[in-house]
Amino acid sequence: MLRSAVRPQGWSWSRCLFRKAAPIRQTRNLSLWSRSASAVSPDPAPGLPVSHAPGGTQHNDELLRKIFDNTEVWSQFAARDGRRQSVGLFRNPYLSRPDGFLTYAKISLSRAKAIVDRVLTASTVDEYRRVVRQLDRLSDILCRVLDMSDFVRVTHPDYTTRMRADEAWEMVYRYMNELNTMTGLNDQLGKAMDNPDVTRTWTEEERTVAEVLKLDFTKSAVNLPKQNRDQFVEISSEISQVGNMFMQTIGAEQNTVKLPKLGQRVPIAGSQASHILRSSRDEETRKIVYTASRTANRTSVGYLNRLMRLRSELAQLSGFESYGHLALRDRMMAKDPESVKEFLQALTASNQPAVQQEVAALLAEKARVDPSATAIEPWDREFYSETVRHSLRSKRRYDDFMQSYFSLGTVIQGMSRLFTRLYGIRLEPREVLPGETWHPAIRRLDVISDVDGHVAVLYCDLFYHPDKQPNPAHFTLRCSREILEDELVEYGQMLETDEGKNLFTSREDAANDGMSFSTKEGAVKQLPTIVLTCDFPTNTRSSRGPALLSFPQVETLFHEMGHAIHSVLARTSLQNVAGTRCATDLAELPSTLMEYFAADPTVLAMFARHYETDKALDYNQVIDHLRQSRRFEALDTENQIILAMLDQVLHSKEASNPSLDSTAIFHHIQRQYGSLPPDPPGTRWQGFFGHLFGYGSTYYAYLFDRVLAQRVWNVVFNAGRDGAALDRKNGEHLKENLLKWGGSRDPWKCLASTLRENRLADGGKEAMALVGSWGAGSHLEK
Repeated sequence: MLRSAVRPQGWSWSRCLFRKAAPIRQTRNLSLWSRSASAVSPDPAPGLPVSHAPGGTQHNDELLRKIFDNTEVWSQFAARDGRRQSVGLFRNPYLSRPDGFLTYAKISLSRAKAIVDRVLTASTVDEYRRVVRQLDRLSDILCRVLDMSDFVRVTHPDYTTRMRADEAWEMVYRYMNELNTMTGLNDQLGKAMDNPDVTRTWTEEERTVAEVLKLDFTKSAVNLPKQNRDQFVEISSEISQVGNMFMQTIGAEQNTVKLPKLGQRVPIAGSQASHILRSSRDEETRKIVYTASRTANRTSVGYLNRLMRLRSELAQLSGFESYGHLALRDRMMAKDPESVKEFLQALTASNQPAVQQEVAALLAEKARVDPSATAIEPWDREFYSETVRHSLRSKRRYDDFMQSYFSLGTVIQGMSRLFTRLYGIRLEPREVLPGETWHPAIRRLDVISDVDGHVAVLYCDLFYHPDKQPNPAHFTLRCSREILEDELVEYGQMLETDEGKNLFTSREDAANDGMSFSTKEGAVKQLPTIVLTCDFPTNTRSSRGPALLSFPQVETLFHEMGHAIHSVLARTSLQNVAGTRCATDLAELPSTLMEYFAADPTVLAMFARHYETDKALDYNQVIDHLRQSRRFEALDTENQIILAMLDQVLHSKEASNPSLDSTAIFHHIQRQYGSLPPDPPGTRWQGFFGHLFGYGSTYYAYLFDRVLAQRVWNVVFNAGRDGAALDRKNGEHLKENLLKWGGSRDPWKCLASTLRENRLADGGKEAMALVGSWGAGSHLEK
């Protein structure tokens, strides 16, 4: 599930950091001013011949594969530069030593305060015209520190470096809290937005960012009287504290449970309990384990109920009917809880036929064991699902396990070829300089466009190493932003100082803190800097061989790279709307869409080959895997609908009830939307659902983007038929209508043009219901 490096603190919101982890991902809000950032193709052709040629260009990509598959090749390549002095993390010279984080934070705060003074003293039309770009630059300056510091404080292996990064983060975060209570900034932005002589000169991006910032001020209660603002801060702080306590106390009521028929106690957490649910033929044993594993401790449930009531109180103080209304107003396509409900109800209806078929299959399997069986109990599902999947296993004999065709380097090479075919961009290895990365295993890739040249930097932290966060994730350390001439003049003056001369080579270099930038057509742009983290093991067959990925790991890597490509292609002029800083319920579409490409036979034919023999992958192996893994996807979808409904109800007006009972609510939703019986009385599973803290009424976005990704795959890429997955025309259509906009254009209009579906253009409840009616799942039995 998702991972977030940010621990919720303070009281305000932000999109500074964009954290993802399989299988469900999330955007984490942090504060106002810091905004970070599956189906099978029909009629596959088994045994498609593999093309080992690069994806449609004359560029040799063999080195790209080798630097991931051969540690000696990478070591030699990475050391080509020969320097010995540290250039600083991410080539930021301030970060060449741990204390540099504090220096960087102080310098950035000084720059930020100068911008705040300019905005507060703006009085002429020309000065008000620059207010939005000034505020966007302010956000960028703070994000540069926060995003890198937050990543480093949970990733870097050196304790001192982590501590200094944490101190830098805290220092800048405290300042953002001050900004959130600064009514003058809100007033100045309002004056600019109300002046036609100002707004008529703004670009579409500037108008969008102005609206986003204005809404953020509103959500931070800056318009309320001081007494109410103080109360807002107090409640928000308590929400953070209670939410953290909820997360920390999550666990089962019993750590172990006694199984009479086995004559032993087994732990509830871990693989042993899961194995029993999948494999034990004794129904009573399964029931005991299931019931215990679905019963959260009363402490966590108590914190959860308190958290929901506090959020309701905060929303009402801010003038919103419920917390759901407050949260959904902010950069969400749904806009209100009523629209979310329309989507979920439509999705339930479209999913029902497949659910009934799957339940019937489970019941038929149970009847083979117990002819008198008339229902599938909650503790039956995993056992009989596993039995059915086992019966689907192919009798074919293959030359080797599927992992042997997916060395890590081969998969990276394949994604580069795919991006070249679709978007005219490729991944090129770049040597790392001393001090640039946090571990020797980190590979750096530069993203190169056939048209625009160097467009992004991608750090790949893909191998297991001790003390590393285990979940796959995408981190945007820096977004795209255009740097204007007046900024360059400021940095040029910095070069006249001794410190500036020692750190930077040009004013453009100084304006980017030593990190990568482009100067195409005279415009200076900072380049997106992205980190992908996974936890892939090295080759278990040979210490010198490449890392071999399972197919789910291939899908995970494709998914995370989908986020990265979104950041790469959406290189906007303002960082508040760059890349993944779009509508929260649209952010997972590009990454989920990439999972469809991972399963497409024509895409796999470009790269999937045996790491020793170079033999092509037999696509039947992929079919066999998908047929088993997705056999009960409709029931999985139904479960996600139930969780999304729970998230909605707990953030509705019902949460204002002093006697809120989340257990009763959860069991009621199970009965209302589930095709299987609800959990047994006495269980309290919702106490395990940590995403109620992180998502806060937006959990539906996971399902929403699953539906949209399938629709884009079917409509834009013709479900992979006739080579459509590799057609440049289709890739350009997706880029021009959706990906390149980031958050700078109405997402409903982006979808309408992408899918050629005018009914989506205006959004609203009808559009949400239409999306739900499309369904979410490939339903392979068809």
